[in-house]
Amino acid sequence: MKKFLILFAGLSVLSLNAQKKWSLRECVDYAVKNNLQVIQNEYNKQIQDANLKIAKSNYLPTVSANMGNNVSFGRASLGTGSIRNDRFSNNANIGADILLYNNGRLEKTVRKTQFDVEASQYDIETIKNDISLQIAQQYLNTLLNKEIVKISQSAVTNAQKQYDRSKATTEVGTTAQTVLAEAAAALAREKQNLKTAEINVGRSLFALAQLLQLKEYKDFDVEDVEVSDQLAPQLVNVDEVLTTAYENQPLVKAAESRIKAAEAQTIVTRTAFYPTLTASVGVGSFYNNLLNRYDQFGLPNNNPSFFNQYSDNFGQQAGLSLNVPIFNKGITKLQVEQAKINESIAKNNYEQQKFAIRQSVQQAQFDADANYEIYLAATEAERNTKLSLDFAEKSYAAGRSTIFDVNIARNNYANAQGSVAQSKYNYLFSLKLLNFYAGIPLSL
Repeated sequence: MKKFLILFAGLSVLSLNAQKKWSLRECVDYAVKNNLQVIQNEYNKQIQDANLKIAKSNYLPTVSANMGNNVSFGRASLGTGSIRNDRFSNNANIGADILLYNNGRLEKTVRKTQFDVEASQYDIETIKNDISLQIAQQYLNTLLNKEIVKISQSAVTNAQKQYDRSKATTEVGTTAQTVLAEAAAALAREKQNLKTAEINVGRSLFALAQLLQLKEYKDFDVEDVEVSDQLAPQLVNVDEVLTTAYENQPLVKAAESRIKAAEAQTIVTRTAFYPTLTASVGVGSFYNNLLNRYDQFGLPNNNPSFFNQYSDNFGQQAGLSLNVPIFNKGITKLQVEQAKINESIAKNNYEQQKFAIRQSVQQAQFDADANYEIYLAATEAERNTKLSLDFAEKSYAAGRSTIFDVNIARNNYANAQGSVAQSKYNYLFSLKLLNFYAGIPLSL
């Protein structure tokens, strides 16, 4: 019994997971956290963070130590002759140097790197925004396909009723066999349309799961969101949206940061025209050991001990080094000119990003206005085709029209319903896009 309860609990958990339906907010949050493009840009941001740490570390002195050992065997010249000169030597030194002056190059490099860090952070936000919009569009497309499934299901139900009536009247001889055949054909067409609509739902869910980069997609589904059939016209002030977008969109902010980085790089490059003053200090000692048992005078060698020599030979040094640039083939001047060109490129890129934002906002406004007009026209057409279908069914029931007339009217009504759904979701996405540029988070 205990094993059965555990198995039942496990199956219940799996069932709950399989039945989970994602909201638009959950889809967006999951994507911006797990999307590989976002992760790639986060790595780029980490590289810029490391560059900033390196730039700040340049304020610290450079400290190095070295130790050397040398041994030699053979004879060395002495006057007109030579002597045996076998020798072992050891030395150790430690020193430090620090930049005292270069017209603020270190500080200016740090400032330039900070702008690079800012730009890389805005790049991450830009990728997140792009992915969020793609997900919102695909999410709405999925809801549209689900609504078309409902329309197709209703059409199948009506076609089934029509087929049942035709079958009954044909069997009693009230209607001809052709009426039943047409009713059967109409039912088959509606079932085909329903199957196509269901496959389109699966296809759109699969596309959304791919955007989310989910490993398992077969049980993936989204919430059924009720969208009102009474849509109001958009009253957003496009100029205000543009002002907000210019101030807040990360695409523009990244371009601004890159202008500042390019200007800062020009200033850094100019520091090569100025002298560099470096201070250095160091300490060291050495040890010598003559390996010959006797010196050149035939006397025994008495080498002082290692520690005595290191104590006696210990020395210190300090110094200032001034490097004044005079002529380097004009390379610094050319590098400054290149930096100025990079400034111009960054400013041009900024204008391009602003132009792209303006195009997107104006396109969203145009689409919203156009889709709303299409929605109104589609709603009117749906209303009229519904009346036409009602008249056709009543006329057919009274024997004044054929089943072909009813099927044509039913197809027209189904097409009109699909047009309303299409225009409704197109209009809704245009509004969401405008709101997004206005700084309003994506939601349904």
